[in-house]
Amino acid sequence: MAAVLTLLIGLLISAILFTSLRRLAHDNVDIEFQQRAQANVGAIQSGLENSMHVLANINQMFSTFGEVSRQQFREFATPLLARNAHIQAIAYRRFIAGEERPAYEARMRSIFPDFAITERQEGKLVPAAERDQYYVVDYIEPLEPNRSALGFDVASHPMQNETMQRAVETGQPAATGLLRLVQDEGDRRGFIVSMPVYRPGASLHDAASRHAARIGDTAAVFRGNAMIRESLALAADDEAVVGNDGVSNVDISVYAAPEPDTQVLVFGGGSLPAVPEPILGLPTWLFYDQPAIYERTFDVAGQTWSIVVSTPARFFVSRDSNALWALLAGVLFSLGAATYLQTIVTRSHRIQMLVNERTMQLRSVNQDLIDDIAARRHAEQALQLRERAIEASANAIVITSAEGPDYGIEYVNPAFERITGYAEAEVIGRNIGFLWGHDHAQPGIEEIRACAGEQREGHAMLRTYRKDGMLFWSDMYIAPVRDDHGQVSHYVIAQYDITATKRYESELEFQTNRDALTGLANRTLLRDRLGQAISYACRYDHPIWVLFVDLDRFKFVNDTLGHQAGDALLKAVAMRMNDSVRDTDTISRMSGDEFVIVLPERTDAGLTTGIVRRIMDAIVQPMTIEGHEFFISCSVGVAVYPADGDTPEALIKHADIAMYRAKELGRNNFQFYTSEMNERALERLRLEGDLRLALERNEFQLYYQPQVDLNTREIVGVEALIRWQHPELGMVPPVRFISLAEETGLIVPIGNWVIAEACRQTRLWLDAGFGPLRTAVNLSARQFAQEDLAQSIATALERSGLPSASLEIELTESLVMADVDHAIGILREMKTLGVQLSIDDFGTGYSSLSYLKRFPIDVLKIDRSFVNDITIDPDDAAIVSSIISLAHSLRLQVIAEGVETAEQLSYLRQHGCDHMQGYFFSRPLTADAMTQMLRDGVRLTLAEDDLPV
Repeated sequence: MAAVLTLLIGLLISAILFTSLRRLAHDNVDIEFQQRAQANVGAIQSGLENSMHVLANINQMFSTFGEVSRQQFREFATPLLARNAHIQAIAYRRFIAGEERPAYEARMRSIFPDFAITERQEGKLVPAAERDQYYVVDYIEPLEPNRSALGFDVASHPMQNETMQRAVETGQPAATGLLRLVQDEGDRRGFIVSMPVYRPGASLHDAASRHAARIGDTAAVFRGNAMIRESLALAADDEAVVGNDGVSNVDISVYAAPEPDTQVLVFGGGSLPAVPEPILGLPTWLFYDQPAIYERTFDVAGQTWSIVVSTPARFFVSRDSNALWALLAGVLFSLGAATYLQTIVTRSHRIQMLVNERTMQLRSVNQDLIDDIAARRHAEQALQLRERAIEASANAIVITSAEGPDYGIEYVNPAFERITGYAEAEVIGRNIGFLWGHDHAQPGIEEIRACAGEQREGHAMLRTYRKDGMLFWSDMYIAPVRDDHGQVSHYVIAQYDITATKRYESELEFQTNRDALTGLANRTLLRDRLGQAISYACRYDHPIWVLFVDLDRFKFVNDTLGHQAGDALLKAVAMRMNDSVRDTDTISRMSGDEFVIVLPERTDAGLTTGIVRRIMDAIVQPMTIEGHEFFISCSVGVAVYPADGDTPEALIKHADIAMYRAKELGRNNFQFYTSEMNERALERLRLEGDLRLALERNEFQLYYQPQVDLNTREIVGVEALIRWQHPELGMVPPVRFISLAEETGLIVPIGNWVIAEACRQTRLWLDAGFGPLRTAVNLSARQFAQEDLAQSIATALERSGLPSASLEIELTESLVMADVDHAIGILREMKTLGVQLSIDDFGTGYSSLSYLKRFPIDVLKIDRSFVNDITIDPDDAAIVSSIISLAHSLRLQVIAEGVETAEQLSYLRQHGCDHMQGYFFSRPLTADAMTQMLRDGVRLTLAEDDLPV
């Protein structure tokens, strides 16, 4: 192996040396090639620049002398053409106006008999078409080989025309691309460079001024191939261009475009040398000299040309064989060194075999000794590991003696000291039972004692106590430890502190059965407790009262002060109810502000209504929340077992029905459940279901009660009143379904329908000529709370086409006084629509005159409760007259509702009331009946109308 390795290293070094020499030789060839390629490119660029100077000299002649004769042009151009054989022609081209063409052609024919202004069509020269202006080749030298170009209209050639425009825009010479020249019959191509000739003395500061001053241009026609060949020939004697070292065989290709393209090849073959195939997958530069292709772009009078210089690959031996000789020398040296090393290694191997034989004998003896030492060390480490594991354990480990009756403790780990608070010295020799103190009434203690007596494993969960007396829960596992003879010598006890787990279980049980806010029983625990109470009451024939408690006006507190204040109120009410009942009673929070109380009868005291009163009195006591004092009353429904049900669900349901009855009777009272209440609840449920479909089924109707002007006695308005034509129950009065619609939120779509229908019908009356007429529509509290109330009214007006002044919106006094500032904002928003606003039931609420003057209202409506007794009750009469006077002082109109007698009407007229409505004039009418009344022109008839005049 040593000899082989030596041979391989030698060959590797030889290969590296060969590679390095080849890389150096190849790089030298590449550098020399790049230098000569750059020199060739420089020679071509120099030839192009010299050619540009020729055109500049011609152009300068026109700038200097202004008008140049044909003879002067020939004399100046001839020597320049002689020195630059690659320039095929030099020309002067000028503008000829269309109207000057005949005179110009006649003048030129005097010199050249067959002269004409020409253009190229389908590859042939033909007389140019009529144009407003021509750009004609006027002078051209030498003349004979280029005679066909004389008179050519350059403007007809797009490429030349674009080149001329670019020369004027840039102010520099501009070259065309490769093109077939007019004076050539074959496919030979060249390019033309032009420079503008301007009017002498003209301003040339920008492109526009140069365009205005241009009178023609000078142009040079180049043979690109000849020009480049001449440039290279002039530099042929320069060693930098062509050398004698084998790289002079180069291919130079010049293209009249930024990228190589054979379509625009100006000079050269336009082909790249072939790349040799790699030998054994090795890089080609190891065996061939092929410099990198040299590519460059350069500018030719505004056109970008490219040049590509390349040379074919050559086998490296044809130029330099130093690398090959170095490789052969390295291979021979490697073979010799490997042979010498193999001889030495063979001799050493025989000696090594003898040494190894003696060494193996000693190694066998030493291995036996090492194995014995390792076994003893492993046993010691295992014992130490067990001891460290017990010491590091997070759970308490106790080892006790197996000798009774004390089973004294012999060892405790640090975790035991940390958990119990006892030091090791304080527990050695003691029985483990000291941990449960005086709490011996635990089933787990008997299990621990049984395990010790029966010498078996066991497990128990125990209440144990720390040194400071604090309780903690322990999960104990006991197992016997046997000696070499199989006898139990000790017991090991593993003790786990599970106090946190027990606490979590308690919290989880509390959360499962308790309300998170108040700590009261939840629905689950309520049904369990009520079920147990029913079972006990059934066995001993005792009654049970189930109270369903609902707080009155809780929503007002919640909406006014927020949910945090509402939560505080619920907690306070829960505490008051807890203090008002017995320990055996159960209080549960059902949802929101609803509570259920279970009152089972006891032998020492019966159930009386006094208990219910005590609970209600406790709740109604004033309480202060966030600095505000509240008086919260409640409505209570009572269901009695077994008369009102024998299941928890039935008793809770019937107590709920009784609570709703208590609310209907004015709140802050309690009601016992009766079967009639259930019928009312079922009817309410049925009405609620039908009410949700009433709008879809078009079951609602509007009735209209006329409003009469007491001065003119004519109908000036109506009040729209909703009725429900139920398919089975017949006509349902509003008192039966309006409150239900308020509770369910259906009052909003119903109210929107009322406004839209009232607007539509009123528009029909106005279109029939029954005007002026105003329709009043009542708004509910839910509608007034709509964010888009004004927008919905505006939409109804717009769709019906009703003038806004013909719609009157009625709002109750209590509704606008609940939140005065908010109400004023809404009223002003509606007032901007142009509708009339009125306060309904004025005087029945808690009006404040300071607020009343801020409301943008138009009408005060006196409640019927005052109108009913104005003729018999002086107080009501005084109130009515005061309201009328107050309204007139505030420049408001007054309308009295519920007028049913002539005496009432007479009193209202005497005190200046503006309008009235009531049964005295007409009951509410259908739309058709109201239309007929308007058509008949019915007026208010007074008693004095029957007196003789």
